[in-house]
Amino acid sequence: MANAASSSSPSAPSAPATPTGAPVRRGRPGYDQATVLRRAIELFIERGYDRTSVGDLARDLGISKSAIYHHVPSKEHLLAAALDEALDGLSAALDAAVAAPAPSAAERLRSAIHQSVEILVEHLPAVTLLLRVRGNSPVELAAVERRRAIDEQLAGLVAAAAAEGSLRDDIAPDLISRLLFGMVNSLVEWYRPGGPVDAAVLADSITALAFDGLRRP
Repeated sequence: MANAASSSSPSAPSAPATPTGAPVRRGRPGYDQATVLRRAIELFIERGYDRTSVGDLARDLGISKSAIYHHVPSKEHLLAAALDEALDGLSAALDAAVAAPAPSAAERLRSAIHQSVEILVEHLPAVTLLLRVRGNSPVELAAVERRRAIDEQLAGLVAAAAAEGSLRDDIAPDLISRLLFGMVNSLVEWYRPGGPVDAAVLADSITALAFDGLRRP
């Protein structure tokens, strides 16, 4: 996410068995581009992008390198697709919050944080990868620039909420936006889909904590 999002590994299709029970060798398994991308994201997170090759991905999936290139032209293309998945979701959430017909900037800001949590949960592996890029390649640099733009957009909502008197104005808007996104982004370290915390409850809880604090109502 700005300030700046694991799915389970896909299982390889099982081979049919002979009458003796021995597996029969078959041609290229039926992986599609989405499955290749999902596993690539997981390997990039586990091993690091620079330390993961197309050959590593092919071996992990049990297919040839040429089968990978049937779906994507390069490893860099997989990284770009993963980062775009995370950034497109975050950008859409911020754009929707800014354009929402809410009566106040504070409500639009609250909506932006709530939707950001939902995006992170929905695209957890891709957002996790996004938070680990450091601008070591043109693709990563472009992602860093998009993250910066999202930060600035959120800071604009913070400034508007402060200007209308709905939010304290003694803390710089860009610092508030980083602190808000920092809390949201921390979810990648511990949140796991299917766990005891429902995604909707999580979004409500973080939004309430960010804007209402821990003090008893």
